[in-house]
Amino acid sequence: MIESISDEMSALLWNMLSASAALGGLALPNGDGFEDKGFFRAPTQLPILPLRGVVVFPMTAMPVRVGERRSARLVDDAVAGQRLVGLVAARDPELKSPGPSDVYRVGTIAAVHRLFRSSDGSTALVMQGLLRMRIVRFVSEAPYLMARVQLIPERSEQSHEVEVLRRHIVSQFKRLAELTPAITDETASLIVKLENPLQLAYAVANQMKGLGVEDAQHLLELDSATDKLRMLSALMVQELEVLELEHKIQSEAQSEMNKTKREYFLREQLKAIRRELGESDDGERLDVKEFREKIEAAGMPEEAEKEARRELERLGKLPPVAPEYSVIRTYLDWLTSLPWNVSTEDNLDISHARQVLDEDHYDLKELKERILEYLAVRKLREERKGEFEEESPDAIRREREGVILCFVGPPGTGKTSLGRSIARALGRKFVRQSLGGVRDEAEIRGHRRTYVGAMPGRIIQALRRVETKNPVFMLDEVDKLGHDFRGDPSSALLEVLDPEQNREFRDHYLDVPFDLSQVMFITTANLLEPIPAPLRDRMEILRLSGYTETEKVRIAQDYLIPRQLRENSLRPDELQFSDDALRRIIREYTHESGVRNLEREIGRVCRRVVTRIAEGDTEPVVLRAEDVPDFLGKRRYFPETALRTQVPGVATGLSVTSAGGELIFCEATKMAGSKGFVVTGQLGDVMKESAQAALSYVRSKAAELGIPEEVFEQTDIHLHVPAGAVPKDGPSAGVTMAAALASLLTGRRVRSDVGMTGEITLRGQVLPVGGVKEKVLAAHRGGLKTVILPRQNEQDLEDIPEEVRESMTFVLADTVADVLEAALEEKGGEE
Repeated sequence: MIESISDEMSALLWNMLSASAALGGLALPNGDGFEDKGFFRAPTQLPILPLRGVVVFPMTAMPVRVGERRSARLVDDAVAGQRLVGLVAARDPELKSPGPSDVYRVGTIAAVHRLFRSSDGSTALVMQGLLRMRIVRFVSEAPYLMARVQLIPERSEQSHEVEVLRRHIVSQFKRLAELTPAITDETASLIVKLENPLQLAYAVANQMKGLGVEDAQHLLELDSATDKLRMLSALMVQELEVLELEHKIQSEAQSEMNKTKREYFLREQLKAIRRELGESDDGERLDVKEFREKIEAAGMPEEAEKEARRELERLGKLPPVAPEYSVIRTYLDWLTSLPWNVSTEDNLDISHARQVLDEDHYDLKELKERILEYLAVRKLREERKGEFEEESPDAIRREREGVILCFVGPPGTGKTSLGRSIARALGRKFVRQSLGGVRDEAEIRGHRRTYVGAMPGRIIQALRRVETKNPVFMLDEVDKLGHDFRGDPSSALLEVLDPEQNREFRDHYLDVPFDLSQVMFITTANLLEPIPAPLRDRMEILRLSGYTETEKVRIAQDYLIPRQLRENSLRPDELQFSDDALRRIIREYTHESGVRNLEREIGRVCRRVVTRIAEGDTEPVVLRAEDVPDFLGKRRYFPETALRTQVPGVATGLSVTSAGGELIFCEATKMAGSKGFVVTGQLGDVMKESAQAALSYVRSKAAELGIPEEVFEQTDIHLHVPAGAVPKDGPSAGVTMAAALASLLTGRRVRSDVGMTGEITLRGQVLPVGGVKEKVLAAHRGGLKTVILPRQNEQDLEDIPEEVRESMTFVLADTVADVLEAALEEKGGEE
């Protein structure tokens, strides 16, 4: 199969072929008397090359490209032989390997004039059409088509009609050459000088790019030159109509472009003239008009609207290609897309809010009551509006004070999900921003517009995204804000979280006030101490402590298990958890204050069941305590208090970390030396000072404790708090260190079921500490039965769940002597 090369090469190749033929390379027939003069004797059998989408005429040159293996072999054999080939057109241009029934019977005998090999393996040919031929019959199909052929003579009449038609076609061809850039002046000049009507018809037809295969084949099959010229004239009329229409469309498009440019320059000149005359410019661009409509519909406050209109005037005077155009356009887009006057209506139904909060969270009574109190005040104010004379902005601000809540508690206790429940109860939209690791003040207040790529801060971005000015806005991990040379984000939050100031919050990018007073801000933190005092003062602190084992079981049955069943596409009857199984998972596979890891373990069990069902085992599963290792493997946590306190010198303390309450162990040992004292475990300065105070107290009470005085003169003491990779600090481990040192020097072990916390003084007083609830819950999780607390922390026992209070014994100590009496075993208890 042969494909046609681009039409742009035809004219050049025609000139080249004519010149080379005239120099003796190959004779070009002139039509009349060709066979009689003996220039050419056609063979009766030729190889046949089917052409795809093209017809080669006699007395013309045509470039073609050979890509098929069968055609390449045919060309090689023809070049090695007599260089003659029969060219016929395929009836279906899409057919790759046409057979005898797929080609026309009338074609052209052509000579291979030039051959070019390309790097991709294809062959380019220049074929010179010689005479018409008809295929009598096909002789063979392999390795390529071979057929017996017969020459078809053509009549070239000499008459007035032929001359008129020839002149008409020459005239039409000149117009065609003018409208077709691919026809060069040299090619057009060569063709219009042709005198032979047959050669003229074929040459002109070869240059018409709009000539279809069927029309070209019909033109080839006509025997008379007169008939060919008539048909060609009609085809050229159609081709010229199409080309003239295309030329007209292009001219109109070009004229329209020139007209637009001309109008632009005239309009700019007109603007300059009107500015000089002091007249207003009535013409307004579409983008300026669009922004003007947005500004009118945005409902901005007066200052913001004034700034927007000022920037809009600047935008209207700038061409779109100006560098400042995109900056002003972006600024106006931010101003007009903010929810200046869009808010959602609060649902003040107290019973509905209580139902939503109870559905989403178990217990958390204090937090739920605070939300209901807020709703109740809002509802009563709406109902009794107008009864009180004081309805000033100050009164409204006082109404909103205290709405900024701060949830403080260990991970997994439901702080973030509680914010979502509040938004659902109020009927407001919810948006969350994490502040962990934020060190740049511009993240809160935005960048000034003088910087490249400036944007508003996270507050404004979130309000634009949520499309309302009164969402429930949760600022997560507020205790993990950082600060460096770029600024202090916690200081930037002082304005955001102050009801007296955030009514006119100014983002650096917008530089106009935006009212944040209707936003209900909620912050979360794991620890309260890292939050700066001024920022802490602006928030109402609500603590979420860890959960007891019973509470975790209830939360798992009511919330975690149904959610994991839905996420893993399980039906409720396909998997059930017994309470004993949940308790075993809590004790042996999780060690946390919250329930996040518990939910992960429940999810693991669900996935194991899903795998069984996918393998064909559809038996319902009821997970019991003895089945837990089959689903979760070996237990991961073991009680270590009894193991650690088997020897004197080890005491169990209670501490609070960002993950909740934890057990810590203070270990002391002695060796021969001279009054040396070493403290290790990556301890802070406060904790090191507590260790020194504990040692000084024990030395001062050596006689009462039965410690020989010479022990201190001949002994070095090393006090260590394990988990040395974790930084530790705080004064609440003072009693624990004192108990460990007293146990070491008296040889009396510390009871394995006792945990303690409290700060000590050099005179032996036990001072109160914080985080009592978290510490007691940690002791309960660790299996301790007795907790020693400072007496001044007695009131904190009311916050501890009743089931924990009933299962534990609390010793309230005034002095270190009270602690040692309750913590140390009698002499000889180590056996």
